Amino acid sequence: MSESEHIVRMQDVVKTYRQGKVDVHAVNDVSLAIENGDFAVLCGPSGSGKTSILNLIGGLDIPSSGRIWVDEIDLSTLGKTELSEIRKNRIGFVFQAYNLIPVMTAYENAEFVLNLQGVGETECRERVMATLAAVGLEGLEGRRPDEMSGGQQQRVAIARAIVTNPAIVLADEPTANVDSHTAESLLDLMQKLNREQGITFLFSTHDQHVIDRARRIISIHDGKIESDEVRG
Repeated sequence: MSESEHIVRMQDVVKTYRQGKVDVHAVNDVSLAIENGDFAVLCGPSGSGKTSILNLIGGLDIPSSGRIWVDEIDLSTLGKTELSEIRKNRIGFVFQAYNLIPVMTAYENAEFVLNLQGVGETECRERVMATLAAVGLEGLEGRRPDEMSGGQQQRVAIARAIVTNPAIVLADEPTANVDSHTAESLLDLMQKLNREQGITFLFSTHDQHVIDRARRIISIHDGKIESDEVRG
């Protein structure tokens, strides 16, 4: 596989935090490539480093050493403003706590990043309506988060993440705040988006529901990759 087919590459990445007088290696010499179309999961116990890896890939944190490329762009060469542009234009985020704007409707939450990108009104409406329909929220465009169930809110978050046509969607514990039935429904949705639209997903989770669905399982322990299994 050529490097151009890698959505993410990490090379010898270390992330060290200072806790009192002790250095803690949250990420310890990780090299990893995520391929176009992957449906992959970073799994491991709490504190293993999986969320730290996701945050580094998303440009939310900066490695202590090593290099990371997203969509062939070397993040180490970018300043804060340029990293913000990468997050806005090339990466979709789905968080455990939804992170929706409470005063905005489902439509407005999904359209928010498109407005930041300067997408025209007509195209914006077409993309938002099509995306909300794709995630099963047709007819609920005008509801605010407090008028929706947890599963519906997470569907809005997924719509917001994919409406920009990102290179990759990073999903941090996306099923943690919903019941098992809703979790299965959300995973059905994300698998369908991966299969039909070719969207690349990388999850951070310890939820067995998510792990069972992944085509690739990357086990993290003490900030290191313990195993990397691709299922047939």
